[in-house]
Amino acid sequence: MSTTALEPIAHHGAVVEHGEHHGGLIPIAPERQLQFNRLGMWLFIISETFLFAGILIMRIVLGRNEDGFTRPELSQSLGLLITSILLVSSFFVNRAEVAIKHNDRFQFNLSTFLAILLGLVFVGGVVYEWDEALNHFKPDGHIEGGLFFFMTGVHALHVITGVLFLLIVFFNGIRGHYSSKSHWGVESAALYWHFVDVVWVFFYVALYLIGTVPETVAH
Repeated sequence: MSTTALEPIAHHGAVVEHGEHHGGLIPIAPERQLQFNRLGMWLFIISETFLFAGILIMRIVLGRNEDGFTRPELSQSLGLLITSILLVSSFFVNRAEVAIKHNDRFQFNLSTFLAILLGLVFVGGVVYEWDEALNHFKPDGHIEGGLFFFMTGVHALHVITGVLFLLIVFFNGIRGHYSSKSHWGVESAALYWHFVDVVWVFFYVALYLIGTVPETVAH
């Protein structure tokens, strides 16, 4: 066996080992790997967009009846509050991403922690809203109520996933895994979080603002 056959070969910053045969790993430059990562993330976001778009279409189609376009009886003030909380959390996620691009680790860790905290508060607000909503309607009582619990439940699950994503980013940040030149984890978490926030804006309009409360369920 030739000794040179086992020597590592460097190519654009990536090192691979070649065996005696001509097969082996194909080196990928870090810049190209980042492009692949971003492409994969955007494909995931697009697939999620189809999911939420389908849910919104379902809300529009099933929300129409002889009374016109109807919606469940919900607390407008609570809906506005939890929406504001989620939007503020998105501000801190963006602040964290900007901070790590400038190697400001303190601001990055602080902003990420605040975003996580606000995300948990939002989920708590949704759970409280469910408890309040049960005083007016049940999930299986009428179509408006069923849509409310389904839509908010699916979105809350995505927010919880985003919180877990941010927790991983937060602990990796504490360990110093990110820098201005290497922070794909932060970028992907921020992209996912902003996407979930934008989805909620559409859900908020569809559930809280559009339509009238049916007389059969109104007090």
